[in-house]
Amino acid sequence: MNQFDDSTRTVDGHVKWFDPSRGFGFVVSQEGGGDILLHANVLRNFGQSSIADGARIEIIVQKTLRGEQAIEVLHIEPPEGAGMAILEDFRSLDPDMIRSVPMEPARVKWFDKVKGFGFANVFGRSEDVFIHVEVLRASGLSDLAPGEAVALRVIDGKRGRMATEICPWEAANRDGEGASQPVE
Repeated sequence: MNQFDDSTRTVDGHVKWFDPSRGFGFVVSQEGGGDILLHANVLRNFGQSSIADGARIEIIVQKTLRGEQAIEVLHIEPPEGAGMAILEDFRSLDPDMIRSVPMEPARVKWFDKVKGFGFANVFGRSEDVFIHVEVLRASGLSDLAPGEAVALRVIDGKRGRMATEICPWEAANRDGEGASQPVE
């Protein structure tokens, strides 16, 4: 018996939960029905290593013997109510000014969810960029992996360079955010 049904369909839904350490999670379709498996490899092919619970997602699914599973991620939006993180460092800044800062390509040095922060390096610059967990959540992500390529909006905050928004590098490039190519 064939493990896969040759037919696929596009599904709009939301992430029920996703656990990067377990390598999978589930999506609930807007149309209802059973949970749809979202494997970490499928998410990585989209350019992300994690996704926030409740994030809106468009996927291509295929039926298997164990139920439906995502085979490709087409689009992701942060969960309802997510948006710009309101950290103390951002309160005195104009939100339009923050949104006007161009995305910059970067690599994650490390990120610790328990501590609630981490650091990245923007290509071509030596200083670290601080990443707060609230900025990560507001950007629709739940975790970052060391070495992960991301795009950041970076401002000079009271305590140094800080990320105000994070997205997968591939998504920023696809969406035409204007980020330049990484410098080798």
